[in-house]
Amino acid sequence: MAKLARLTGQQVIAAFKKAGFQVLRVKGSHHFLSHPDGRRTVVPVHRGEVVGPGLMLKILCDCEMERDEFMELLK
Repeated sequence: MAKLARLTGQQVIAAFKKAGFQVLRVKGSHHFLSHPDGRRTVVPVHRGEVVGPGLMLKILCDCEMERDEFMELLK
């Protein structure tokens, strides 16, 4: 199992867009993403900060995605 990279919110959103997710709306610094099959999640985008490993695991769980699958999207 691959170790999660420390990514910014923008990098996380870019990877999820490759997987078919779209940004539904933005409320403050929180970007709400949705996939056509019904999966949804929220990604915080704070300038100069990375998404922590615990929150990243929660986001992946919301999207029903494995770590390795997500790491492939980063390439």
